[in-house]
Amino acid sequence: MIPVLDLPTFWAFIIAFAVFAYVVMDGFDLGIGILFPFFAPGPERDSAMNSVAPVWDGNETWLVLGGGGLMAAFPLAYAIILPALYAPIIAMVLALIFRGVAFEFRWRDPGHRRYWDVAFTTGSIVATLAQGITLGALLQGIAVEGRSYAGGWWDWLTPFSLLVGVSLVIGYALLGATWLVMKTEGAVQDHSFRLAGKLAIALIGCIGLVSAATPFLSGAYYERWFAWPQVLFTAQVPLLVGLCSGTLLVSLVRRWEYWPFLLTLGLFALCLLGLGVSMFPHVVPNAVTIHEAAAPQASLQFMLVGASVLIPIILAYTGYSYWVFRGKTGHEGYH
Repeated sequence: MIPVLDLPTFWAFIIAFAVFAYVVMDGFDLGIGILFPFFAPGPERDSAMNSVAPVWDGNETWLVLGGGGLMAAFPLAYAIILPALYAPIIAMVLALIFRGVAFEFRWRDPGHRRYWDVAFTTGSIVATLAQGITLGALLQGIAVEGRSYAGGWWDWLTPFSLLVGVSLVIGYALLGATWLVMKTEGAVQDHSFRLAGKLAIALIGCIGLVSAATPFLSGAYYERWFAWPQVLFTAQVPLLVGLCSGTLLVSLVRRWEYWPFLLTLGLFALCLLGLGVSMFPHVVPNAVTIHEAAAPQASLQFMLVGASVLIPIILAYTGYSYWVFRGKTGHEGYH
């Protein structure tokens, strides 16, 4: 007998993949904006921005896929989550627009470049902080009554959500620093190595704080992490985080060029896995499961046909663009 595909779970994995792809593609881009004030105006900042100039504007594709996929595949969850997180989501969208304009105008309007640099940094920090706060607010739980959001306008603003927001700012900054280690040479690379070493220690500390707090947000979270016998499996996540963190620090001390970026992505992947351990099978924590929030089966099947065509195309042209602009950026850049 041919097994039937569990479409709601499959779509949950597609959306999780889109979120991780967004972190991979746009995390270092935002991270460079966060780090911009730490680089000297002139050649250093130009080299940093040139390293992402050919690819930055296609990175939000995965954010659109994740948000659009949530609305289409899990409309009930979308209807609950969006009202709960209107403020940080709107802040994120406006900040992404703001930084996109600043990115282009700093080249077209060199007379006001220092102001565009401030706008680029501000947009990057606000967008990243808003993303982290959104994630933290979702993880800490959303008040649901029946099939609607039952909380207030400021429920998303808590010490835990701010901790996750600051952690994401540090994480994206580390991605940006390790990206520059790969893509630049000379003074910019040396500066990036120094920044990456400090940021790696800060990120490891933040992961420890968030990981220690998460199981105590909900009794269900505590059970998923520590109940017997699944603790034998869930314990592998912090062990892998420790191994990845140690290897990351070693790679920075030994000044490896490519491994720091890959290991930082590994830390993000493990954090996403930890998020899945805490939440699955809920899409709204402790309130709505994946199957309860899912669209009708026929709709999921129809969308899967389109996704099976479009996602490989997106992966192909994205991979090709990174392949074309592989190697060191150089001083001339792409503008």
